[in-house]
Amino acid sequence: ADGMSEVGKGTLTTHVLNTATGLPAAGLGVRLAQLQEPGLQWMELAHRHTDADGRCQPLLAPGQAKAGTYKLHFETAEYWQGMGHTSFYPFVEVVFIITDPAQKLHVPLLISPYSYTTYRGS
Repeated sequence: ADGMSEVGKGTLTTHVLNTATGLPAAGLGVRLAQLQEPGLQWMELAHRHTDADGRCQPLLAPGQAKAGTYKLHFETAEYWQGMGHTSFYPFVEVVFIITDPAQKLHVPLLISPYSYTTYRGS
């Protein structure tokens, strides 16, 4: 099947929580890229900043998702610097595979200056 037949109605969202304060991480930069063949190069698809609730507009709107490998890049160093802290992790990258483009995917990130956790949300 060609790529167009693999496009679905799913969306991709994220939410970032500052676990040091227990509050949403507002103003944190988030980039989405997809691994492209040939050559296995990352192509950036979206760049957003989290809002006051630690969320941003969907990174993939309905109809944009395709089966493939994706990467969320969270710009944590700039966020922590803005909060007056240093961070052990200058950025966090979460690589994942979309196998069913019709699914709604949610990839939350929990951060502190010295740790992070992610999981497949709902």
